[in-house]
Amino acid sequence: MRTAYKCRAYPTPEQADVLNRTFGCVRVVWNRTLAWRHQRWHGERLPTNVPEANAHLTAMKKLPELAWLNEVSSVPLQQVLRTQQKAFANFFAGRAKYPRYKSRNGRQSLEYTRSGFRYRDGRLFLAKMDVPLEFVWSWPDVEPTTITPSTVTVSRDPCGRWFISFAVDVDDPEQAAATGTMVGVDLGIKDFAVTSDGEKIVNPRTLAQRERNLARYQRRMARTQRGSNNRAKAKAKIARAHRKVRTSRQDFLHRTSTRLVRDHDVIVLEDLAVKNMVRNRCLAKAISDCGWGAFRWMVEYKAARTGRHVIVIDRWHPSSKTCSHCGYLLSELKLSTRTWTCPGCGTLHDRDVNAAQNILAAGLAVSACGGDVRHAESPRMLSPVKQESQPVRVGIPSP
Repeated sequence: MRTAYKCRAYPTPEQADVLNRTFGCVRVVWNRTLAWRHQRWHGERLPTNVPEANAHLTAMKKLPELAWLNEVSSVPLQQVLRTQQKAFANFFAGRAKYPRYKSRNGRQSLEYTRSGFRYRDGRLFLAKMDVPLEFVWSWPDVEPTTITPSTVTVSRDPCGRWFISFAVDVDDPEQAAATGTMVGVDLGIKDFAVTSDGEKIVNPRTLAQRERNLARYQRRMARTQRGSNNRAKAKAKIARAHRKVRTSRQDFLHRTSTRLVRDHDVIVLEDLAVKNMVRNRCLAKAISDCGWGAFRWMVEYKAARTGRHVIVIDRWHPSSKTCSHCGYLLSELKLSTRTWTCPGCGTLHDRDVNAAQNILAAGLAVSACGGDVRHAESPRMLSPVKQESQPVRVGIPSP
């Protein structure tokens, strides 16, 4: 199994200068190669592979106006071409959007393969550098001198912080002990998640908590002159505010997903169409602040590591409108209605708890069909269903 260890890095001013120049070269190679591939396909209808892209890179280095590409390590420049090839493969497979041009204002990164770095006794030497790059190891259970990284990725976020990510091949982790419990999870906005056991996990609303300060920083930047030092300072402050929102959200999602995977053998989720849901202009910001897509990704890869099972049911399953006791289906249920009484059996339902219980029941039915319940590789894969379709009609208990 391949994993990555991400650490804070503290380069010297000379090392930062080398890395910043390499960032610029990587960005130029990416953008020029992307434009060349775009023109090659739309003008001549010719596809491009990695050897052809390498030949184009060699031709770029021979241009007088791009002679400075030869001053940095060639390894990150060659890795750009492989990364771009993979991005196009994901695009044609429907897993990602069309590759975009890189900007100097966003996150910068570059990747070194084993020919571009040397790692000995916990010390990292990168190409074009005479002294090791200092970093802080953050995993007390793992000895840094024992790892053998296959690739090293150096990145700098918009706040100016430096990071190093070591890609390492490790043994598969031990399977977690069985707990004998299963859970259905209904994701929402007011409560981030409601389980079939009745537990409600409150949504921290990380963006809403810092929205006023963020707006104030943005107004300050709008009053500054373009290209001035004050504008650069205001822009860095906005980046730090966004970083706090992002890290707080990631911490909450990691804690919540880890606890669910640790305490349950089977986790049933709903296949939410987040891309379509954010088109609602009234709820787009709140939905984006939840991070449902990242949460599902975390649950899936953590479950795969520990031997747990994740079941994803159809997004059109009427989990909120169906009675979890008798199967009665309501004709309509407004979003503002948080509790309702079943006309069939008279059971009083909490909307979210009832939906989580129906999600769990639907997931167990899918698992009984004998299909693979983990679809981390292909989010477009549909869960197995019965061959004979049985439409649910309003007012009739579902079988």
